Amino acid sequence: MTHSPSRFAFIVGAPRCGTTTLASFLQQHPDVCFSAVKEPHYFTQHDLAGLDDKTLRAHVEAEYLQRFFDHCEGDGQFRAEGSVTYLYAPEKMAPILKLWPDAKFVIALRDPLSMLPSLHARLLVTGDETVRDFRDAWAMIGERAEGRNVPRSAVDPRWLRYDEAGALGRHVERFMAAVGRERCHVVLFDDLIRDPRETYQELCGFLGLQPFAGTRFEAQRVNKTIRIGWLQRLLKRPPKAVRSVLAGEKYRTREKKLGAGEGKALAVIFSVRKRLLEWNKVPAPRQPLDPNLRNMIVERMRDDVVMLAQNIDRDLSHWLGGIAEAKPKRARVSIQQD
Repeated sequence: MTHSPSRFAFIVGAPRCGTTTLASFLQQHPDVCFSAVKEPHYFTQHDLAGLDDKTLRAHVEAEYLQRFFDHCEGDGQFRAEGSVTYLYAPEKMAPILKLWPDAKFVIALRDPLSMLPSLHARLLVTGDETVRDFRDAWAMIGERAEGRNVPRSAVDPRWLRYDEAGALGRHVERFMAAVGRERCHVVLFDDLIRDPRETYQELCGFLGLQPFAGTRFEAQRVNKTIRIGWLQRLLKRPPKAVRSVLAGEKYRTREKKLGAGEGKALAVIFSVRKRLLEWNKVPAPRQPLDPNLRNMIVERMRDDVVMLAQNIDRDLSHWLGGIAEAKPKRARVSIQQD
């Protein structure tokens, strides 16, 4: 069942691995219509399993395409979005493949030693995390896996399982098995930082797009932290009673009734909210990991990084401070033969 002649690309994660920068590349492309919100999370937030073809088509048309792609020019325009939750829920991709059999998926990956502290800092900014020190947050993985000490403000407590978020080898293997390896393009954060232009050109080649000469290659996010935790959580993850007002424009784009206007009062509230959020964010200088914490992450993630290197056939031996076994398949064969 094909929904429309549109071509679709999904930047599916992982978080803090350059997905916002990759999204900016496509947002600048004149032949691409990017979603109104960078991360709709539509296919992970809605249970579409079991819907017949006609119902699925109608549901997606009304609640996904109209909500996030209503600004696109015709069905034939290339469309893209960037929901990082998709990587962790490959079983939710089945409706996408039904609707757009030629859909393509971009998977961004990063060394867990840098990804996980960055994810922790980001969750503080989004209001999902309350523990300011990453070492303490890592130590709480076990109890949070059992549902204890999970902040009420956490939209998805799974993000607080930093060991799970960083298990990229396992998640990539499951995702590729679900959608097909041929539909996937892997971007390493290492390559994005080293040569963003070449990374962009390879991305366009995979998507069948002509690279746009006017593309700007600035990094899209810098590390931030917050001044006041409760204020951040109030504005980013407000109580349900005031959520439609305080959660901001992106939340309303995802959740509001289509066609509903904002009104002048709401526009003022959004403006004040935005200024408060900007004031509450401050630069976060990069701090070296505590050696004991570093060793724990390396021990926990070692086998998964080896698995990932084999799955994507890339040399990741420099990840986790140096893992000799994390070589691509061809290099491992060569070593064994020698």
